[in-house]
Amino acid sequence: MLTKTLIKIFTRDLNKLKIEIDAYKSEENLWLLDKEITNSAGNLCLHIVGNLNHFIGTILGGSGYIRQRDLEFSLKNVLKTELLQQIDDTIQLVESVLVKLSAEDLEKQYPMVVFKEPMSTEYFLVHLTTHLSYHLGQINYHKRLIDS
Repeated sequence: MLTKTLIKIFTRDLNKLKIEIDAYKSEENLWLLDKEITNSAGNLCLHIVGNLNHFIGTILGGSGYIRQRDLEFSLKNVLKTELLQQIDDTIQLVESVLVKLSAEDLEKQYPMVVFKEPMSTEYFLVHLTTHLSYHLGQINYHKRLIDS
């Protein structure tokens, strides 16, 4: 079933995010910007965590998480250990919500209109995996440019 695949992908990529964040030689470098790089690795990490906690945790799982999207991009100097803990918590949350979804749940309309038109829950969850992957690549690139 698709939910098992989604859990595997989210878990794989969130664990890769932990590796990328932990690999920074200097904690300060997580927050640096340079030339055309407008988002730091730290802020992209906060964005990924906030995004998944909101769209999976709150909207699908009723977790009560209140997203503060502006802070995902404006907070600075969050400790690496805190970022890693937030990623771990997000892995647990994503799995706990997705494991409860049935094939029928995936076919239903996602409870929130995100892209100006309704879509299935299945479609939006697949989108969220690609969104995570996109930002994971940005973080890898940021690390190689800033922290080498």
